[in-house]
Amino acid sequence: MEAMILPPAPPIGHNPRPVPEPPLAETLSRIPWLRHVRTATIEHLARQAVLHRVPAGSILFEQSEIPTFAPWLLRGAVELVGVEGDNEVVIETVQPFDPLLPAAVLNRQPFLTRARALEPSHLALIQADTFRDAVASDHALCLAILACEAAQFRRQVKQAKNLKLRPAEDRVGCYLLSLVERHPEATTIRLPIEKRRIAGQLGMTRETLSRTLAAMAKHGLRIAGDTVTVTDAATLRARFHLDPLIDAPEPIDPIAPLAP
Repeated sequence: MEAMILPPAPPIGHNPRPVPEPPLAETLSRIPWLRHVRTATIEHLARQAVLHRVPAGSILFEQSEIPTFAPWLLRGAVELVGVEGDNEVVIETVQPFDPLLPAAVLNRQPFLTRARALEPSHLALIQADTFRDAVASDHALCLAILACEAAQFRRQVKQAKNLKLRPAEDRVGCYLLSLVERHPEATTIRLPIEKRRIAGQLGMTRETLSRTLAAMAKHGLRIAGDTVTVTDAATLRARFHLDPLIDAPEPIDPIAPLAP
């Protein structure tokens, strides 16, 4: 999730009108990595889907469920969580416009994780059979889903490298530096998710994260609650170094289908 620059307080009595949702086919057609998919395919998927709005904290599906729908995130954020008994570990935080675990849908296999909305979210739930048939029949959609799964796989490899190659302080420092670099002019940034979820993503306990955050003061950051104050960005950059093979975003850029 993106970090947020602390916003100004809204005017008293401010109550903006809700923006009406565009038709689902229009929303899907605007997803950049679906640009090569035929309009007829997009419209067919939209007709066989429902728009699902969920509040923060909602469980979208449980691990071990066999998917009956292909869930596609349109707005908000969803975390994929591995569960064993009472223990949970965050595998990934999904942003729009990714489908959630499409491999399980395509292969008719159980979901490997639980999916939980981190914030109010909108999803398109496309019937699983419809989704599989469309991937099989539309070459451009097949290439787009292949590119999406490739990006998801590469994100998991980067996550594994981050956890296995960096000590705890470097994981936390690089996480915070990436937030700072997204907002280079900001001096105050809000952590995008709860600290316990950050700890889960970075493969450490909440206690280890708290100790490491406190030590960031000597590296140019002061953390109070969920607020990060940048006191010396040069010192931060001198201590921690972002690696594009670990920290860079992973775009979805499908191959264009060959002309018939």
